[in-house]
Amino acid sequence: MHSALEPHHQDARNPGIPFNRDWVAEVRINRSAVERRAATIPKRRTVKKSHQAAWLLRAIRCLDLTTLAGDDTPDRVARLCAKALMPFRMELAEALGVDVAKYRPAAVCVYHEMIEPARRALAGSDVKVAAVSTGFPAGLSPLKLRIAEVEASVEAGAQEIDVVISRRHVLRGEWEALYDEVQQFREACGPAHLKVILGVGDLGNLREVGQASLVAMMAGADFIKTSTGKETVNATLPVGLVMARAIRDYHDSTGRSVGFKPAGGIRTAKQATDWLILMFEELGEAWTRPELFRLGASSLLNDVERQLDHFAFDRYAASWKQPLP
Repeated sequence: MHSALEPHHQDARNPGIPFNRDWVAEVRINRSAVERRAATIPKRRTVKKSHQAAWLLRAIRCLDLTTLAGDDTPDRVARLCAKALMPFRMELAEALGVDVAKYRPAAVCVYHEMIEPARRALAGSDVKVAAVSTGFPAGLSPLKLRIAEVEASVEAGAQEIDVVISRRHVLRGEWEALYDEVQQFREACGPAHLKVILGVGDLGNLREVGQASLVAMMAGADFIKTSTGKETVNATLPVGLVMARAIRDYHDSTGRSVGFKPAGGIRTAKQATDWLILMFEELGEAWTRPELFRLGASSLLNDVERQLDHFAFDRYAASWKQPLP
């Protein structure tokens, strides 16, 4: 395991650096080594009993609780926000001996049209409103419109913006164009934190994932994110390992801390702990906290609550006791 990094203060954002083509060209990935290392996490690393409960409570704090469906309504978003404010039952909180208000998800992630309902539902809490933007999920609308969408979402009150890149820039090796695009998104975000979605399932190979990660960080990304959740392949541990090591290399070279967000297909408590273990071993404890790590998910919270129920009461609760809307 690499020694733990010393992150900047959580409020110190990554300002980016000038584009460095040579650094991008030097990126090399040993695919077989990456896959072997990633395979050790779910097969050989595990946590049990009270340690598992502690990791799962931390996973809740790192959640971006998400609804990105075509049939989203203000009422549906309000119910999701209610779940964010009360992520598990008071009966369970008492059994665990914790204050449920201290274990809320980091954010609720919605489309632009649902920002205002989310803001109203979360008012007075520390749960942030995140919005997907820039022609999500394909990112193929005109650049001016994508920038305007970011600005509109920030004006509407989104505190975090999840943008999608033009994957064609990666596939064609147009690294400076990708840098310029992300830099413009960063400028449009203003005070809102910028999470850059690479859409790894649409990229050609792990080297391109590493290169795109590096360029996004150079351009000022606060987080790099695996996927929209709409691709055929979304968050996988090998991809996560490549992106985590890109974050480590960037930190080693610049001293700046960039967050990481896997998203898409993360549905079980076991998967959540796998991701937390990867972060802990590759980057250190600071990258298991919401300031630098998020899990993009919609149904994950249900399984996490089921596992906590089993720890607290030695049985699994009925599914209707913790349904997400």
